[in-house]
Amino acid sequence: MFSLKNKSAIITGGGSGIGKAIATLFAKQGAIVHIIELNIDAAEETAAQSRKSGFAAYAYQADVSNQQQIADLIEKIGQVNILVNNAGIAHVGNVENTSEADFDRVFNVNVRGAYNMLHAVVPFMKANDGGVILNLASIASSVGITDRFAYSMSKGAIYSMSLSVARDYMADNIRCNTISPARVHTPFVDGFIAKNYPGKEAEIFEKLSKSQPIGRMGTPEEVAHLALYLCSDEASFITGNDYPIDGGFIKLNN
Repeated sequence: MFSLKNKSAIITGGGSGIGKAIATLFAKQGAIVHIIELNIDAAEETAAQSRKSGFAAYAYQADVSNQQQIADLIEKIGQVNILVNNAGIAHVGNVENTSEADFDRVFNVNVRGAYNMLHAVVPFMKANDGGVILNLASIASSVGITDRFAYSMSKGAIYSMSLSVARDYMADNIRCNTISPARVHTPFVDGFIAKNYPGKEAEIFEKLSKSQPIGRMGTPEEVAHLALYLCSDEASFITGNDYPIDGGFIKLNN
């Protein structure tokens, strides 16, 4: 079950965190994994780890917000059976203290980046009798999160774009879904805490962990397992849906 043997899978932002976990698991399940990253060293490290275990994985440096770069790269890769739009950046701030530059930066990576990938990949999937698209949204797509104005904007756009793609390309055998994680323990979280709360790392980590009703953060591997299911043939009846993986945050955080 859940085999991705000989399927070509593109994962953006696959050099660390959730993207790395997805890329590693997909390669283990037989996919030919293509990691697109701005940080080529991180991408190469992830790919090398998979190759060391006997799996197929390749790394490419590209800026997802640059449409021509992405178009040229997808042309080079060729066959695409699975696309995971994971690349993204965060921002802390409300509407008053979010600068235009900050807003544009989040939009360009999170929204335009996903659009550029979709724009380049969908024609290849149509020509190849279909495929699967998985976009990483967030609980911020569904509920209000304090001081996440620009980030919430971007993830709300991801959710609605996914619904549109699912509807438009159903007849082309292209499925499209989203995953909405709550807080997941990644190197980004550790870096954020260290930068903003020096000397209080343990205290803040505990506070952020307890913001999920389940009492802890998720792991990248837990998100990757859900991604594997949604991108596998076992999920062939699923499209146009969002899947929170949130430790009860959306429904139980009273």
